[in-house]
Amino acid sequence: MRITVADCLRRASELESISDSARLDVELLLGHVLEKNRTWLFTWPEKLVAEDAHSTFLTLLKRRVQGEPIAHILGEREFWSLPLYVDSSTLIPRPDTEALVETAIALTTSPDNILDLGTGTGAIALALASEFPNANVVAVDKSPQAVALAQRNLQRLQFNHVTILESDWFAALKKQRFDVIVSNPPYIDEHDPHLAQGDVRFEPVSALIAGEAGLADIRFIIESAQKHLSLGGVLLLEHGWRQAQAVQRLFEQNGYTKIETRKDIGGNDRVTLGWKPQ
Repeated sequence: MRITVADCLRRASELESISDSARLDVELLLGHVLEKNRTWLFTWPEKLVAEDAHSTFLTLLKRRVQGEPIAHILGEREFWSLPLYVDSSTLIPRPDTEALVETAIALTTSPDNILDLGTGTGAIALALASEFPNANVVAVDKSPQAVALAQRNLQRLQFNHVTILESDWFAALKKQRFDVIVSNPPYIDEHDPHLAQGDVRFEPVSALIAGEAGLADIRFIIESAQKHLSLGGVLLLEHGWRQAQAVQRLFEQNGYTKIETRKDIGGNDRVTLGWKPQ
């Protein structure tokens, strides 16, 4: 049976019930198997697909039909134009989180020391490292698997000014101080119905759920960060789109100044920040 690129791409219809980007998903899967970019697929729709490649494509397509995230199937995801390895030990980097990076860049011109708490893949730390080549960037995560993955991404990108440590939040940092502290901590309520939908079904619960209606880890970071911020340093936190007021109150209760919330690419409240007084 002669199978063409176009034949494979038409199978996007099988994903329409589970994906808002069915065509793109199929293009990425086929391009991965054929080791070709999407432009090549558009240019050569009548090219024949070898039997073994077609079989591999169908296997990957079946995984996607069952709901497995594209990033897990392909083993990588782009974030801040950086190629990152991903796996099921961490959250998949999402475009909304780029708002955290954008805000940090907009607020600080030449920070000496940056800390990323709960780094996961290393996405935030590595994005900031790419923008601040003269800064000392430290990234921590309590999960040994996440630390190993972040270190793998660091090795891939070869930034020599990044250190990745295993640490339960600030535990391994002793008396170190930072000009900028960023974090995308767990902030989802354990009863949130979205936990049973989409990609999050395949991601570690420990990186998603927090007590106190999703605010427990945010509270801990806000309360603890003062001891690790330099005078005039800034703490930036990603949070749920309905949590901005509660997070602002926590910043206020802990003596931060110039507190504000920034929106993500979808126009939702996503990042709240506060400064340590000088």
